[in-house]
Amino acid sequence: MTDTPGWASPGSSEPPRDGVRPPADAPAAVPGPSAPPQSTPGWNAQYGRPQWGQQPPGGQRPYGWGAPQSPTPGVIPLRPLGIGELLDGAVTTVRRHWRTVLALSLGIAVVAQAGAVVVDLLVRGKTGAATQTLRLVAALPLQLLLDVLAAALLTIVVSRAVLGRSASAGEAWRDARPRLLQLLGLTVLTVLMGPGVALLGFAPLVGYRISGSHEPATAALLFLVGLLTLPVAAWLWVRYCLAAPALMLEKQGVTTALSRSRRLVRGSWWRVFGITLLSKLLGLVVAVVIAVPFRFIGLLLGFDSLDRHGLTDSTQQVAGMVVVMAIAGIIAGTLTTPFMAAVGVLVYVDQRIRREALDIELARAAGLPEYGDAGWGEQTDQTPARR
Repeated sequence: MTDTPGWASPGSSEPPRDGVRPPADAPAAVPGPSAPPQSTPGWNAQYGRPQWGQQPPGGQRPYGWGAPQSPTPGVIPLRPLGIGELLDGAVTTVRRHWRTVLALSLGIAVVAQAGAVVVDLLVRGKTGAATQTLRLVAALPLQLLLDVLAAALLTIVVSRAVLGRSASAGEAWRDARPRLLQLLGLTVLTVLMGPGVALLGFAPLVGYRISGSHEPATAALLFLVGLLTLPVAAWLWVRYCLAAPALMLEKQGVTTALSRSRRLVRGSWWRVFGITLLSKLLGLVVAVVIAVPFRFIGLLLGFDSLDRHGLTDSTQQVAGMVVVMAIAGIIAGTLTTPFMAAVGVLVYVDQRIRREALDIELARAAGLPEYGDAGWGEQTDQTPARR
């Protein structure tokens, strides 16, 4: 018996071995009364239902168009998802559970922007060309901690939303708290393996610029060296991008979560990369759209100048623009953080549905009668989702 219905890795607490787990496109036998007879023509045993476009048993098409209807207890249908369905599931999660989701993301965004404002006001132009770099480095520890907190809390909320249940902020904190230190360690490792590689590649260029040298040929060569590290950083970033939801939902260790992410991404790297990159780009577009009006308001109020060289040294004006842009950052972070977190969790769910027939376990955990009783009714939150 497990206290995490539907999320435990198959077979045991350890991830399946590569040598014994069937490939992603191979049918996997599903034990229990819900599995159909293996001799039934056209039945896909991996998902426990007729294959798309084939006749179901009996030669009838009860739903029309030749495609059986998938159970949808929560924000996504329990079947392999397309890119549009993943993005729609993320938006639906934010819309249906907006009280919890926006409350969590708003609190995190306020703390993040408050820290950024303090750093901006302390560093403001006093370090010359290194000002922007110093701002980024000074704000990084706080941002890392807040990213860990957001990932932990929102993963719990999204996992409940998949089952059609809601979770309050207190419930999300109670479930996520035991895993926070492990998630912090995992996040540090993935940052070092992904963005850390890119930062290491561009470190010579940054040091060269900070030193005050401006030789174009040397700068171009160092920039090329940095560019060569980007593919490696992207490959590592995608390879381990599913480790955080694996750690939170399967309740296993850091190394096991990294191994699970590697196995789930294998053979689907480009798909996972495309979906993750698209979600990041959409979040960036939303942030820019929100920031532009606030920048314009700051210009109208005289907090900044279109001519960067004519910018006044008045502390009040500089601080005013910093505060205005912080407000824009709070709004953007409140909206984009839960969306991108939801996409990450749903990609994890989709990969497990494709590889491990997780849809059947989730349907049982959601209490769908046609999939049998999973026996977890007393251990899971039965609060209906807010719609």
